[in-house]
Parts: sequence; C-alpha cells; structure tokens
Amino acid sequence: MNSKFFDMKKEKQDRMINAALKVFAIQGYRHGSTDDIVREASVSKGLLFHYFGSKLGVYSFIYDYSVRYMNLEIRSTVNPEERDLFMVMKQTERARMHAMRGYPYMQQFLNRSMAEDCCEALAAVEEKRKTLEESAAALDRQIDYTALPAGIDGGKLHKMLDFTIKGLMTQRFQDASFQPEMLYEEICDYLDMVRNIVYR
Repeated sequence: MNSKFFDMKKEKQDRMINAALKVFAIQGYRHGSTDDIVREASVSKGLLFHYFGSKLGVYSFIYDYSVRYMNLEIRSTVNPEERDLFMVMKQTERARMHAMRGYPYMQQFLNRSMAEDCCEALAAVEEKRKTLEESAAALDRQIDYTALPAGIDGGKLHKMLDFTIKGLMTQRFQDASFQPEMLYEEICDYLDMVRNIVYR
C-alpha cells in the first residue's frame, strides 16, 4: 500500500475505503470488482491501482484498516472491568455503532470476511484475522459466565445473541433502513428483553 494514500484529503480517502467496504461486504472478494469500487467511489481506476496495486491490495488494506479501527473503538468503549455478559455486549455494539457512523459497511465487511472462501484473500489477511479472533476471545474471557443463573449455558447464550445481532444488522441493510443509532437501540432492546427472561 502506497503510504501517500493518507496524504490525500480525508474525504477522498473515506470515499475509497467506504466504496471498497461496500463492494466486498455485499459481493465478497471473489465477485467484488475494482470497476464497482471506482464507480462507487467516483475515482479513476488508475488512482485506485496507484495506491493499492491490485484488487488484493485493496482488500488487504481495508481488512487491516477495519481491524485496527474496530479494535481501537472497542478498546476505548468497552470497560475492561465489566464482567456482565449483557453490558459487555452493549458496550461492544456501541463501539461498532461508533465505527459505522463513518464507515457504514465496516462490520458487514468483517462479518462477510469470516466466511470468505477465496484462498488468495484468506492468505493475504491471515495475520490480521488472528488479531480479530484474539480480540473477540479477549472480550469473551472478560465475561463472568458463572454469574448467570443455574442451568444457563453462557457460551450458547452469547452465540445466540451474536446471531441475533448479525441478523438485525443484515436485515437493516437489506431493507435500506440502516441507521447506526437506531440499530444500536434495537439491539439494546433485544439484549434487555433476553436479560429480563434470564433473570426473571
């Protein structure tokens, strides 16, 4: 990646990043094309290749950028002393919503990348993928599952809530009603509802 990319105006940087995030989030690496990215970003293909060299270069850059950006948001938002499952999840989702104000497709891109099956793309982001997995594992270790009522499998509950959150996000993008703050409120409503059931 050409380091001069960050010398460009922030608005143009973000246009290119958001275009790539959107294309790869919706189409995946295999079907996402640089033609779609430059069309979405309103830049020339020559400019894109000047900074990134290839489609793989674009993908590697935005993956690295997304992992760094999202981890920074999570570290600055999630209280490391918090042990409650529902509070940790709320704080994590608040961090993601902060990120998605500027980069609406960032979390969708990261979700899609977890199911990526193209060897070229997987190899290019292997190290950063481990970083993302380690961050998720660290959040999970922070939670005190023993505080849940007897008979509640904390791991399964966490997984169920993760699936619900991903489903809500996907639905909001599909029906073109995505707004970070509204999605966060909806997620919190679901978390509160399940918490009330668990602790009733």
